[in-house]
Amino acid sequence: MLVDTHAHLDFEELNSDLNDVIKRAAESGVHKIITVGGGKGIESNRTTVDIAHKSDAVFATVGLHPENAEFFSPAAEETMMQLSRDSRVVGIGETGLDRKYSVPFDRQLDSFIFQINLARANNLPLMIHSRLAHREVIETLKAESVNSGSGVFHCFAGTKDEAREVLDLGFYISFTGIITFKNASDLRDVVKYVPAERLLLETDAPFLSPEPVRGKRNEPANILHIARKVAELKALSLDDIARITSSNAYRLFGVGEIPEKGKIVYGIRDSLYLNITNRCTNACVFCPKIRGSYAVKGYDLRIGKEPEAEEIIKAIGDPQKYTEVVFCGFGEPLLRLDAVKSISIWLKEKGLRVRIDTDGLASLVHGKNIPAELKGLVDSISVSMNAPDPKTYAKLCPSPYGEQAFHAVLEFIRQSKDYIPEVIATVVALPHLNVEECRKIADTIGVKFRIREHNSIG
Repeated sequence: MLVDTHAHLDFEELNSDLNDVIKRAAESGVHKIITVGGGKGIESNRTTVDIAHKSDAVFATVGLHPENAEFFSPAAEETMMQLSRDSRVVGIGETGLDRKYSVPFDRQLDSFIFQINLARANNLPLMIHSRLAHREVIETLKAESVNSGSGVFHCFAGTKDEAREVLDLGFYISFTGIITFKNASDLRDVVKYVPAERLLLETDAPFLSPEPVRGKRNEPANILHIARKVAELKALSLDDIARITSSNAYRLFGVGEIPEKGKIVYGIRDSLYLNITNRCTNACVFCPKIRGSYAVKGYDLRIGKEPEAEEIIKAIGDPQKYTEVVFCGFGEPLLRLDAVKSISIWLKEKGLRVRIDTDGLASLVHGKNIPAELKGLVDSISVSMNAPDPKTYAKLCPSPYGEQAFHAVLEFIRQSKDYIPEVIATVVALPHLNVEECRKIADTIGVKFRIREHNSIG
């Protein structure tokens, strides 16, 4: 399922054959569309809401575009307040600031602040428009104490630094067909930078048609081209991007695909991942779990009762369509050593490649040489080194073992080299972390080294 989180179905270009537009969208896998209010003035919100009531596939937002802020008035406030309570309304906007238009900036600002407060009063997300006014938009949101997760910056076309500020505020970022344009290489780099779990898709139809339909009328069905480009840039499959962005749309707007809770088996690209525990030895400061998030690439990995090995094997079904099976969830898999071994035996009998992602503390925790017990069962092991020295490790990855843990991780990597064909030491690219010192340690031990992106898991 794909979700077009921003289209203007009330515009004549789409409204003239709206039923066909919605049908073509469904045929392209776009089953939900958010049509955005206020793009043609305050009264256009009524049209937008009416459209949402005529189709189960369509939802609406209510707002006043900064281009139309000259029409902001007490009457406009009343209209937006009334319509914001409608059952088909899932957001407020698009609203924001725009230096391109001649509309007085103070009028835009008054309208923007009203809509921020309207969103807060109705517990609805904001649909932010920002053009040539990024600094003012960010400062206004901060001044109005907008909470994390309060909305999306639509049609994002800014820099990586601007994207970082948006993400730091807790907002989502939405991309349009602009990312498919030949001259948009810088923006494609921003797409690569934004974590998939904070990314949304939109057409902004009838505008900004993507390649290969550029120059023609844009419509929600064309979001498929945008999704394919994002998948390419993220090195994910189209199914992955559809699942992730639909899950994101659901978390923000309540529109999209509801993630199934407690996934114990989940596929990403051509790999199958096994989530056998949520328990960890460490409480790493960069782990999303610390912030209460168990979302990975559109999956909800929060589990209650840990599944037995037989339950995992049953959930795997036929693993032959995958190139590898990976023990990697929201916990440390080697805390369940017996389950890992019995499942791996079954997988190797099926001829599968097996990989483990681990914190490297299993030998310390169990008091024995764990890699030796994995010989012949595991083809690759990825060990989170995460620091160049004991003090930094203890700070980034707190555990009951203190600085001793770092030495245990290095010893685990050395042990793994003796028994497992491929050993990879990894670090998360945190600000101010001396990654090159970590690389030198891996080189000294004689194992591969990989840098993992911060805030990007799976």
